[in-house]
Amino acid sequence: MKGDRVEIVVDAGDTTRTYEVIATRAGRRVETAVRRGVVEVSEVTRSGTVVRTARFMATRVLALVEQPVPRDDEHAGRLPASQG
Repeated sequence: MKGDRVEIVVDAGDTTRTYEVIATRAGRRVETAVRRGVVEVSEVTRSGTVVRTARFMATRVLALVEQPVPRDDEHAGRLPASQG
């Protein structure tokens, strides 16, 4: 969903750095994977094509925060009140 984002906090020696990968268009999503000591965060289209990827050494990653788009579920699953 547009607006989905992942924040990655990385140890950069004396300090920490924060990076964000955000789904920039409607229908895109952000996926994360940890493989062979590498954390990979990718923005992916509906068809599965990777648009861009950020890679970090897993030993340097301090935090990986997935923040989905807030959804308006207030009215989801509710039937309208009958007026009688």
